[in-house]
Amino acid sequence: MEVQRGATALDLGPRQRRVLLTRLLIQDGHSVSLTQICRDLWEGDQPTAAASSVRAHVSRLRSALDPGRRGRSDVLVSSRDGYALRIPREARDTTVFEESVLAARTALHAGQLDQAGRQLDRALGLWRGPALGEAADHAFARREKTRLDAARQDALELQVTILIKQADVDRAVPAAMRLTADAPLRETSWALLMRALYAAGRPVDALRQYERFRSLLACELGLDPSPGLRDLHTAVLRHDIDVLGPALGAPAPHRLTTVSSATAPRGPHLVGRAEEVAQLDGLLAAVAAGGTQWAVISGEAGSGKTRLLDEVAARAADMGLPVVRVRGGRTGADDGQGSAPSCPVVRLLDALLRRAPEESGNGGGAAAHPHPVEALARELGRAPVLCQLDDLDGASPESYARLRRLAALLRDTPAAVVCTLRDTGTPQVSGLLADLARHGTAWLHLEPLTDGDVAELLTVRGEDPAEAPALHRRAAGNPFVLTELLRLAPGRRTGPGARVPTAVGAIVHARLAGLSAKARSVLTHTAVDGGRLDLGLLAGVPGMAPELLPALVDDAVTAGLLLWHPEDGDPFAGHYRLPELVQEVLLDTLTPSGRQLLHAALARALTERDDTDPTRLAGHLRAAGPLAPVPSTVPAARQGPSSTTGRDGP
Repeated sequence: MEVQRGATALDLGPRQRRVLLTRLLIQDGHSVSLTQICRDLWEGDQPTAAASSVRAHVSRLRSALDPGRRGRSDVLVSSRDGYALRIPREARDTTVFEESVLAARTALHAGQLDQAGRQLDRALGLWRGPALGEAADHAFARREKTRLDAARQDALELQVTILIKQADVDRAVPAAMRLTADAPLRETSWALLMRALYAAGRPVDALRQYERFRSLLACELGLDPSPGLRDLHTAVLRHDIDVLGPALGAPAPHRLTTVSSATAPRGPHLVGRAEEVAQLDGLLAAVAAGGTQWAVISGEAGSGKTRLLDEVAARAADMGLPVVRVRGGRTGADDGQGSAPSCPVVRLLDALLRRAPEESGNGGGAAAHPHPVEALARELGRAPVLCQLDDLDGASPESYARLRRLAALLRDTPAAVVCTLRDTGTPQVSGLLADLARHGTAWLHLEPLTDGDVAELLTVRGEDPAEAPALHRRAAGNPFVLTELLRLAPGRRTGPGARVPTAVGAIVHARLAGLSAKARSVLTHTAVDGGRLDLGLLAGVPGMAPELLPALVDDAVTAGLLLWHPEDGDPFAGHYRLPELVQEVLLDTLTPSGRQLLHAALARALTERDDTDPTRLAGHLRAAGPLAPVPSTVPAARQGPSSTTGRDGP
């Protein structure tokens, strides 16, 4: 581990301190508890003063990393959850490495071989030894070390690809041989060695290497080479220049399966998703180079998952990469071809067979295959393709089991599989995600849009960006809600004339209908109280069961009807609040007398509190009208002035 400020290397102290720094860096800005740090550093053989030792190391690291600080450190921060290292991603050599490899792939796709080679030289030049160095043997480092080693192998394979395309076989052949020695069971490396040998005028040696790999695979795993590598072997035998000419870094079949795009054209201008789009561009470049790629896009309803699928599908089409999209979990979903099977794996296979029956040799569709997962793996090996599984949340357990099997089979297959999910915490989803984590899957969680994103969208639309803060607050950063608001006339989006878009109102009503009557009561009381959840106050409202309130709040949060608002400067402190549009829908469901009853109940509860805000109490008393508590029942010390100028009811 090294840290540099300018050209000066910082003194990080002894090995244990450097390992601690590595442990925090791997966590990518998230906190690690003191207990966990002690376990990770000493791995079951902790000294009595382990915690004190960690605190001392943290203090010394702060002095080295943040010498000019005044007060609390902004670099190595502490909280109730432990310690976190807040280092910009661009300051890490791993980030520079990955971005340089992505730039190299992009340059290769554009035919700029020299630029691609320079980017790769820069990326690989950052490696000074084994990944994570002296921390590599610790259990906490294994997963990240495996990921980095795989990324380095990918980069080295890309380097050999470029050398072959540049006809620099004198460097390509020995480099490919080193790849097979470093990863003897990695098929892509053997495919590159075969291509390099053939390009060097050594087809017999290329065939011998194929037999060597086939024997190794059979002995170690009891498997045969993939259909793609077998096709490459056949191409060498036939001297098929169409396959063996411009190399792509992985075996490519000699016929391209024609699969038309199943997606719509690009939608409206995409904002706030630049990082995700860049990651997906890298995924497409890797598939075009013959690699297997998985990606999982998660986010709440309306966060733009399908819109992001549209964007990556359009970019794939621009590259000439075929695209197939199927619905993931809704039985009977129709992908434009009539009735569709319920399992997404079978739907995907069915879509490929329907679009290319002459290539598959099977005109019976997916139902004709007793083993659809293996059949799909064979179809995906025919040519580079982008597969999109939209909305996997409703898929059956059998569907998830098949996807896990597919992930195990797709090795060095020129295919990308991009899935979208809302909830990644269910057991069956967790099992799939755990398997995908072993395959270098890209995880893309879509966060709410920011004020700046909304301003950018308004500018693109030729509208005044000054309205961005109000629109952002009203949409709560949700792209779908924002889109629906922008469909309204300008005077009906924000301000006194604002309206709830019809589609948004229908969704909110549907979510409210899915809650229990008690949960809806919590939300309506909160709406009448101004939108900010006050559990202490609600516990004093007649008819409320205080012991049930936490569970009722969880139900509302799960339904997306309550959002957490952290306090400035402290992410662990904050409160729940109703989104503006949800509050308006709730208030619209109440009759005037119903509102007065709720205001009266809240006023009574406020009178029982010693710290009641007089203005807040007066507002509820005024809004309760004739149902307001009798003044004599309100302690004088807690009553606000009768002619208060506070809010006219929340």
